[in-house]
Amino acid sequence: MSVSVERWGTSEDGRDCLLFTITGANGLSAKVTNQGAALVEVNVPDKSGKLANVNVRHAQSSDYTLNPGSLGAICGRYANRIRGAKFTLDGKEYHVTANSGKNHIHGGKIGFNKRIWSGSATDAGDGVVLRYRAADGEEGYPGNIDVEVTYRLTADGELRMEYAATSDQPTVLNLTNHAYWNLSGSGSGPILDHEMQISADRYCLADETGTVTGEVKPVADTSFDFTNPRPIGLHIGEVGKGYDHCYLVNGELGKLRPCAKVRDPKSGRVMEVLTTEPGVQFYTANNLKPEQSPHQQPQTSFCLECQHCPDSPNHAHFPSTVLRPGESYRQTTVHRFSTDM
Repeated sequence: MSVSVERWGTSEDGRDCLLFTITGANGLSAKVTNQGAALVEVNVPDKSGKLANVNVRHAQSSDYTLNPGSLGAICGRYANRIRGAKFTLDGKEYHVTANSGKNHIHGGKIGFNKRIWSGSATDAGDGVVLRYRAADGEEGYPGNIDVEVTYRLTADGELRMEYAATSDQPTVLNLTNHAYWNLSGSGSGPILDHEMQISADRYCLADETGTVTGEVKPVADTSFDFTNPRPIGLHIGEVGKGYDHCYLVNGELGKLRPCAKVRDPKSGRVMEVLTTEPGVQFYTANNLKPEQSPHQQPQTSFCLECQHCPDSPNHAHFPSTVLRPGESYRQTTVHRFSTDM
């Protein structure tokens, strides 16, 4: 394992934009930037040993300043949507930035996905640790919060994402990585033939804005049922523009457990996802705009965003996202790569 770093740009306020390269075993490598703590590349061999980047990326550092689509970025302070851009915590109503119509999404106008983080190699030299301190009142959220995200490669062909955070006031926190995947290789065309399996018997019902209603439904005998592997495109025409739904992952919350498994029949690449989180947002890149960056075409990539349920602060029956002083937020998501030779 090795980690190298280069300066690949300058932020609008004059800070260095860094690009880290993590080199692992058997050709596996990853690139990460301190801009939005974003995952930029993941290079993985196919069944014949040919390497390709399977993570959709922007072309250059400056594209990550606004980062349309949040490509590869860490979304927070609250990933996904909060209805009406408001929530009540300990009897006080908080109003956060409305940046998706009347709703709030991915932390606001300038969420964690658009911030410059500090970054350095891990002590073990197997990854990169990125840190960001969000101020009390940023985007309307209470509390100063210290966030740390670590990307690691393992000898077993895994990319590990480890999250940690603390706050000096009661607040809400929901972090995710917004990577877009195409196991044939970024820019290889539609992912509708990728075979998807999601370890979830239930999903959250959403309205026309994509915001959950609080109702949870079984996936059985619906277009949302991926409990057994099937092509992403098999029923995608029955769900509007495509999939953009939160699934409730089977198993014990807080335990690292299977979340999803994806297979590309062309390359033979397989990606297994494990998480400690209660949910995963399955998104088929329905809103990507090709004029914003190369390879940004709808349904030419997919996301599996491991996270808490959307709008949890407004639904008491969802697992809590409240973080209080003295508590530690922790979560882990693992992407395990292999081939079906």
